[in-house]
Amino acid sequence: MEACIPETFRNGTVLVTGSTGFLGKILVEKILRTCPIKKIAVLVRNKKGINANQRVADIYKQAVYDRLRSEKPDFIDLIKIIEGNLEDSSMGLITVNRDWIIENVNFVFHCAATIKFNETLESASKINILGTEKLLSLATQMKNLKGFVHVSTAYSHCPRNEIKEQYYPVPIKAKELKNMFGLDDSTPRILEDWPNTYCLTKAIAENLVLINGIHLPISIFRPSIIGCTKSEPDPGWLENMNGPSAIVAGVMTGFLRTVPIVRNKITDIVPADYTINALISVMWDTVNSVESPLLWGRYIEEMNGHYHEAPPLQSMWYMFCIFYTDLWIGKILRFLFHRIPATFVDFLLIVCGKTPKMLKMYVKTECMIDLLYVFTTRQWKFDNSNTRELWSLLSQDDRNTFWYSLEEFDWASYIKVYFYGIRKHVLHEELSNVDTATVKNQKLFWLHQLCTSVIIYVTFQKLSVPPELCINDLL
Repeated sequence: MEACIPETFRNGTVLVTGSTGFLGKILVEKILRTCPIKKIAVLVRNKKGINANQRVADIYKQAVYDRLRSEKPDFIDLIKIIEGNLEDSSMGLITVNRDWIIENVNFVFHCAATIKFNETLESASKINILGTEKLLSLATQMKNLKGFVHVSTAYSHCPRNEIKEQYYPVPIKAKELKNMFGLDDSTPRILEDWPNTYCLTKAIAENLVLINGIHLPISIFRPSIIGCTKSEPDPGWLENMNGPSAIVAGVMTGFLRTVPIVRNKITDIVPADYTINALISVMWDTVNSVESPLLWGRYIEEMNGHYHEAPPLQSMWYMFCIFYTDLWIGKILRFLFHRIPATFVDFLLIVCGKTPKMLKMYVKTECMIDLLYVFTTRQWKFDNSNTRELWSLLSQDDRNTFWYSLEEFDWASYIKVYFYGIRKHVLHEELSNVDTATVKNQKLFWLHQLCTSVIIYVTFQKLSVPPELCINDLL
């Protein structure tokens, strides 16, 4: 039987949580541009003194919606803004909005989550677990609910080497976890083999879906590492410094000179638009690069090639990077290539009467890199049987509109798009500055070569001087 995705949503009302996040923005854009819906409701909280209506108005002015604005100028008319907060009791919904949701919503995309790896267990639980529990409870009251997709992560059960499209047991249930909030010594014991609170709380949230969603038309969606868009709505679009994007941006500007990476391990990057296409296709469980693996080594090498074509103008040093896996070696490399140069720059800033900042920047960045260590040095085996089965059911028209298959994926062209996407959207540099940036990069190259030569010379001299000569010099 062939599917017809747009018809599934015809005249339907869609509720999206997390619509202000990276994935949520692309999801809302794609639904509005391709599906004949009646209304899309976005649950948005007030933030930093800005109310939900103003936040949404600001978001829909962003470049990611340029194509939608061109093709459907009146798309705003299809959006209903609902003020709410998953952390609040009753999701922060006023009665009239809660009643509207119960009466009208047909499809729920639950994308809201905190993705901070270093979030406290209690904070991560309130959003990722308890927020999900509240939404599931509300979903059971929806009178015309046709589908509910809970967005999790492929790494929700990362203590396992092989992750299949199935439910797995968790070390603690949501109800038990709530009773432990506020106990300072509980987090390390509960985390056990999980590398961070994000992955653990996502696993527990999946368990909630298993228990509380038994009478709902519900599925769990497990994307892996979400990269920039490949082609739509705009090639290379991204808006954050998370994961591989942060590493590449740091390396290509000369800020990061040593990072933990195993070059022959697979990096499970999935283009954001492919992720959304699979999500809209109501794909079961997981989307990742099983069908066409990309190794970290190739990812870095091809990024390096594009760097020489268009280096960033704001580079602080010529790009070079030493990779490591041993944490003690990493500490030594960081001291030599990060801390010593940072201390020298901070000293110059103090002399010039300015506030030192480089050492603090490196401390913060290295903490972020440490949180990514398990994902850049380890590899998982993912099963995506359901993903491929769903693909076989899609009509050719649906495949053309919601393409997500990674079989024979052109990684070379995607990495090029990724590089220029980071350059444009993260570093905010246009291609008009390439000539100027190239000239600067040549100067940085020769400065790098000079420093390297001096270090090698000094080291060689120290190693070649007899010990007794050193003692005599001191005397």
